[in-house]
Amino acid sequence: METSALGRFAEPAVLILSSLAGGDKHGYALVKDIEQFAGVRLGPGTLYGALGRLEERGLVEPLESEDRRRPYRITRAGTQALAAYLHQARAVVHAGLTRLAGAT
Repeated sequence: METSALGRFAEPAVLILSSLAGGDKHGYALVKDIEQFAGVRLGPGTLYGALGRLEERGLVEPLESEDRRRPYRITRAGTQALAAYLHQARAVVHAGLTRLAGAT
C-alpha cells in the first residue's frame, strides 16, 4: 500500500495508527498513549477528525462500546499503510542523518 492512503493529514494519522498498533483504544487512551510515546498532545478536534478520516479510508474501525467510550481498532489496511509510511520515513531519516554527519 502506498503512503498516500493516509492523506494529507499524515502526522495525526501516523500517531493514531502507531498507538492502535499496540492495541485497541478509546479516544482518551489514544491521547494519553500518543502523549507518552511521541510527546504530542492531540486536541479533541484533531483526534476525532483524524479518526473519522481513517475510518472513511478503512484504516481503523470502531468497536462495540460497553459504556459511552468508543474504542477503535487498526485494520489490516491500516497496518499496511502504517508500515509503508514508516518504511519510507526510515529511509528519509537515514538519508538526512547520513548527510548531516557528512556536513559537520
